[in-house]
Amino acid sequence: MKIAVVGAGFAGLASAKTLREFGHEVAVFEKAPDVGGVWSSTRRYQGLYTQNNKDSYSFTGLPMPKHFPEWPSGEQVQAYLEQYVEVNALAGSLRLSTEVVRAELTETEDGWLVTARRSGEAVQDPERFDHLVVANGIFSDPVIPPFEGMATLLRAGGKVVASGQLGSVEDARGKHVVVVGYGKSACDVAAEIAPVAASTSVVARQLLWKLPKKLGKALNYKYLLLTRLGEALFRYQTLDSSAERFLHGPGDPVRRSMVSSVGAVSRKQLRLDDLGLVPRGEFSDIARSTVSLATDGFYEQVADGAITVHRDTEIERFATDDDGTPVAVLSDGDTVRADLVVCGTGFHQRVPFLDADLTARLLDDRGNFQLYRQVLPHDVPHLTFAGYNSSLFSPLSAEMAAVWTAAYLAGALDLPPDEVRREHVADRVDWMEKRTEGRHARGTNVIPFSLHQIDEMMRDLDVALPRRTQVAQWLLPVDPAAYRRVSTTVRDRVAATV
Repeated sequence: MKIAVVGAGFAGLASAKTLREFGHEVAVFEKAPDVGGVWSSTRRYQGLYTQNNKDSYSFTGLPMPKHFPEWPSGEQVQAYLEQYVEVNALAGSLRLSTEVVRAELTETEDGWLVTARRSGEAVQDPERFDHLVVANGIFSDPVIPPFEGMATLLRAGGKVVASGQLGSVEDARGKHVVVVGYGKSACDVAAEIAPVAASTSVVARQLLWKLPKKLGKALNYKYLLLTRLGEALFRYQTLDSSAERFLHGPGDPVRRSMVSSVGAVSRKQLRLDDLGLVPRGEFSDIARSTVSLATDGFYEQVADGAITVHRDTEIERFATDDDGTPVAVLSDGDTVRADLVVCGTGFHQRVPFLDADLTARLLDDRGNFQLYRQVLPHDVPHLTFAGYNSSLFSPLSAEMAAVWTAAYLAGALDLPPDEVRREHVADRVDWMEKRTEGRHARGTNVIPFSLHQIDEMMRDLDVALPRRTQVAQWLLPVDPAAYRRVSTTVRDRVAATV
């Protein structure tokens, strides 16, 4: 087939490599001038580092360079993806600086017409493809809230940007900065700019639980959450193993004790009580929608006054004080200087190059994506998604989804009937929405159950890891290299049936 892939992040590149190995002709459209997606030089924010250690955040056949630190920087991750392109000879498939402005089904719905535009050039004529892979990313379209008084702020010389639009810490030098949010990007940016800003105020509508990279400054968090045991501490929709049934049955007191112990140590180590930054709820809420590591230096700068956290509040409006200086008026009555406002307030999950009718065919009545295995839509033919499964193991999850897609296109998956898939997806999204209290990224967030989702795709592919490997994964961080034979196994099986 001739296949279009939109997006050149982890998911798009894994799709391109895998689909080419299965004999398809692939074109990867990427509007940025480089590969990387969220790690692109055009999008990564100041202070961006991985949350995973480098050994678990890699593709199956290409470990990250040994000289990389344990938690690589955004620049290093992008360099790793450039290496992936070179090693797998993908450059010829890439169309960088080329934005897909429209993708539409052909009149008979037997393929796609993709209309693209190279940067600085006119829109190209539509190009026909047999299949379309959407890998544009669920973290590619930042949300900037419609603040009241935005025009007042801008007229007074203030500026509002998303975290990924902050080009340099120099943009914050000497300024009074307001960072909106308390997730990873908000805390990362605050910690990075605080040393040069005149003041740094973090406005957090809701505090999130954070986990130190090293618990007790000794135990690497990868042994806590990047293992099957760590994942099993939180209840999945189905309890697939005897160990999970024990942990959420007779062993529940043990499980709860383990989680609360980690929470107690984290709380003490980060000095949350002293700083007045203990989140509401229980520590187990850390896995409600995402798992966030504590940003290096963030709490230390809160302690020394370089960062001020305004908790349980939000920006009510922007205004100016008596001398015309821009300020943010908070819902708790406080007022803070606001020369620069950086929004770490999440992302839209949408596919901008599909029209409203096609988009409606992808969503339920609440706007959630209806994707079987986070890959296959019900009602739009010749279309699959990649990277719509926000995961703790993004490269591995992307690669397994790419193999799943390749097997699907080859007719090598024994899938349930359509009505069974629809019921499964509806039940899954309902569960996700309730479990996360609506913070499920429109049905695209599988964290913290990344391995469960990979296991489900593996069962569809009828490929299993060696038993000893599965057992080891209960206590040791997952090594993506353990999955390096999956693609070859499926490809050989497909070839044998041709």
